[in-house]
Amino acid sequence: MRILLVDDEVEMADPLSLLLTREGYTVDVAYDGDRGNQLAQQSHYDLLILDWMMPRYSGLEICQQVRSRGDTTPVLFLTAKDTVDDRVQGLDAGADDYMIKPFELRELLARVRALLRRPPTLEPVAPAQRLRVDDLELDTSNQLAYRQGRAIELSEKETQLLEYLMRYPNQILTHEQIHQYLWGDGVEKPTSNALAAQVRLLRRKIEADGEPPLINTVYGRGYRFGFPAE
Repeated sequence: MRILLVDDEVEMADPLSLLLTREGYTVDVAYDGDRGNQLAQQSHYDLLILDWMMPRYSGLEICQQVRSRGDTTPVLFLTAKDTVDDRVQGLDAGADDYMIKPFELRELLARVRALLRRPPTLEPVAPAQRLRVDDLELDTSNQLAYRQGRAIELSEKETQLLEYLMRYPNQILTHEQIHQYLWGDGVEKPTSNALAAQVRLLRRKIEADGEPPLINTVYGRGYRFGFPAE
């Protein structure tokens, strides 16, 4: 069973990771919400354990992103927020369970076991995914894009890049965020201009002559996807 633990308190995250590993789980740890959100998108987990209050991305926002993709992975919040309104907000965001800090480790393990025992939601194993931003549509399952009545064949890496950009329309995605999403922490590191090359190849396919650009360079930072604001 794979668990993603996201908590910016190292003194909390590291002992919890060690405890869960000793119980036989495979645990990935992220110490900030941004990295946690990336991992939640890139990999399949059987359980997400999220701290609520974190820099850049809160656990609440990660949970909302996960649920917006139709992902039913169980989510357990760990937080010091203990009012009824807080609990209601967390559960309404899609969380399955909620533990208030400080907590007993035995209870945490019991709740983890309970969440992992839940039967999976009956859904198609690999439903077709279609995203649409402005006049571009992406069929991720078949690695095809559609624009202005034409079908555009994409490579696997081009599909991954375009999907990531389209999931965050009109938002700046930094070079580091995109690089991490496409290549992660693998041993084989791509060259420094690999991302620019991928963007250039993708632009040639989805931006024909006379069509408004969709991939907009934000110099010194990264890229923004979508028609430029007028």
